[in-house]
Amino acid sequence: QVQLVESGGGLAQTGGSLSLSCTASGRIVAIDTMSWYRQAPGNQRDQRELVAEITSSGRPNYAGSVKGRFTISREDDKNSVSLEMNSLKPEDSAVYYCKMEVRERLVPLPQTYWGQGTRVTVSS
Repeated sequence: QVQLVESGGGLAQTGGSLSLSCTASGRIVAIDTMSWYRQAPGNQRDQRELVAEITSSGRPNYAGSVKGRFTISREDDKNSVSLEMNSLKPEDSAVYYCKMEVRERLVPLPQTYWGQGTRVTVSS
């Protein structure tokens, strides 16, 4: 089993900045894509929106709504992914979840794991 623990988030004003991080632990051999999703208030789990992702080769991809404001990065030696959020807007308010595609010892295929979620609130 693998556990993902998120940290960061909280309250920011419009135009402010926040940072999120997520670290995986367990029987990890390697991690493929690392991602951040968000679930806006009132939305269901299947309505989570992809915010940003980064491949094992370090190639990032961003949702159009955050491009130029958010930066995703990864540290493979720490099994972690971070999201730097700048120029925050009220519509960025949501619970943010990290997701990782993890290759584990003795498991033939990559498994998907989610963090517990961390709340981001941006006041206007």
